[in-house]
Amino acid sequence: MSDHITIRPATGTWVVRAGGAVLGESTQALELTEGDYPPVIYFPRADIAMAFLEPSDTTSTCPHKGSATYYGIAAKSGLITDAVWSYEDPKPALAAIKGYLAFYKSKVAVEEV
Repeated sequence: MSDHITIRPATGTWVVRAGGAVLGESTQALELTEGDYPPVIYFPRADIAMAFLEPSDTTSTCPHKGSATYYGIAAKSGLITDAVWSYEDPKPALAAIKGYLAFYKSKVAVEEV
């Protein structure tokens, strides 16, 4: 694993809300900490209402994690663009987050309940 990235089980129960709706709740989430950035909670897909996620054409590349794909969230108020990202095939050292979903806290609420 990259020496400035750590992944560990996120303690407790985590919930994601967007546009007033709960998109998912998980006791199996992972917490990824990278350098001095705030921790990011990654949710297993099985715990997220995938029907509300729409694949985006947006992609990005992290030298440590690999290529990310993005999703918008279909909310009552309209599409919340590129609010979700996932590493479908992360670098081997970060395989634990493969297929998990992370959410921009500036666009949705990610909270421990």
